[in-house]
Amino acid sequence: MRIGLIAHDRKKEELVAFIGRHRDVFCQHTLYATGHTGQLLTDRLGLSVHCFMAGPEGGDQQMGSKIAEGEMDWLFFLRDPLFAHPHEPDVSALLRISDVRGIPVATNLATAEALVASLRAAGPAS
Repeated sequence: MRIGLIAHDRKKEELVAFIGRHRDVFCQHTLYATGHTGQLLTDRLGLSVHCFMAGPEGGDQQMGSKIAEGEMDWLFFLRDPLFAHPHEPDVSALLRISDVRGIPVATNLATAEALVASLRAAGPAS
């Protein structure tokens, strides 16, 4: 599976901890992330992550492009719903193209846990 990983600034630590708890699953898949999030996952967890630009600098759009081209299977995007983001139009476009392409998206930890359970059930990537 090709998995996108994004987290707003106040959710980055949550995402790193979540991925760390499920490292055995995520290390079996091809991971993509926006700039700082990807760097954190590489530095702290030793995962191989293809990094795009930072979200506000175009990384959200790069991720959306991969989704639009059918080159992304799942998206984990831990959003901070209590903070206004200046690049909200990019976030909306990313979620819209995810819906159009019909890929599973987790925007909170509860949904992320459910998606990981599905990844575990599916077994190792081929």
